Amino acid sequence: MTSVRAVVFDLDGTLVQTRVASWEVFEPISRRHGLGVETPGQYFDLFRGNVFTSIRGLCATEEQARAATGDFLAALRSHYSPPLVPGMQAVVRRLASECTLAVMSSNAMEVLRRVLVDHGLAYCFAHVFGGDVAPDKRTALRTFLAEPGSGYGRRCSADYDEGGEAPRPDPATTVLVTDTAGDVRDAREVGVRVVGVAWGMHEAAELTAAGAEFVALWPQEVLSHLLGDEAAREPTGACAIPGAAPAAGGCGCGCSVSGVASQTFSVRKATPSAESEAPGDRRRRRRREAAAALRPDDAVVVDPPRPSNGHRPANGHRPAHHDELRDAMRRILRAG
Repeated sequence: MTSVRAVVFDLDGTLVQTRVASWEVFEPISRRHGLGVETPGQYFDLFRGNVFTSIRGLCATEEQARAATGDFLAALRSHYSPPLVPGMQAVVRRLASECTLAVMSSNAMEVLRRVLVDHGLAYCFAHVFGGDVAPDKRTALRTFLAEPGSGYGRRCSADYDEGGEAPRPDPATTVLVTDTAGDVRDAREVGVRVVGVAWGMHEAAELTAAGAEFVALWPQEVLSHLLGDEAAREPTGACAIPGAAPAAGGCGCGCSVSGVASQTFSVRKATPSAESEAPGDRRRRRRREAAAALRPDDAVVVDPPRPSNGHRPANGHRPAHHDELRDAMRRILRAG
């Protein structure tokens, strides 16, 4: 099989879990504009092609179509905050250590930035195409392939590859990873290879019928299929270090602030009233509360610097000095 130089990821349903999160955003839009989409299943069917083209097809007039798609994009910008698919962070970091990575989505650039930064993956991707930059995957893929610098990647840090020559990816060395049959058809029209994922909008059989060369049942199968035996190698450089939570003013991408890795202090805040919260804020608060319930005392959480190798101990537990530091900080705060 031809070696892979570039891997392009769809966002919704591929990198992030989108079924519940995006339906919660779309359902009131459908009611408001009379689109007739009343169930999650009907909504998922819109992704058999480009979702915004599908929405326009439900509208009686161009004016209704503009209003519906505009309101949907605005709601996504304001309220869409999906969780990452379990295991995909490790997949992205492993691939970023040797391939050029990109994201292409119907979502707005503002949403892509928020999601990738929140999950510590922004600097793993060299190029990002939102629906407000490229109208569909065909256009985005052709733009990516035509760009002379598309062979230069990012290795989980802010800088791009420098020096030497980076061969520009061609369709045979570029792979789109996606969960929808419409994306598969778009990529095959451009000549790009496609790997489907079975945890998103469409089933494995449908992705295969549309032209996917392989459908992964688990995130780790994406690595196995694209890298073969090399998938077992650990990611290198910055890609080996999971993204740290941002300090104040930080970017959230795992980089250090002023050259010094920052510690993260999380202090419980007053819970706003349900009436004053946006749906996205409410979902994030509920996740924080659920996580806090697992800790015996969540007034202050101190995460000390990692060991010099950048990893937690192999058994997954924090070292003993973590508890000592946490208790010392609590005594200081209580005394104050």
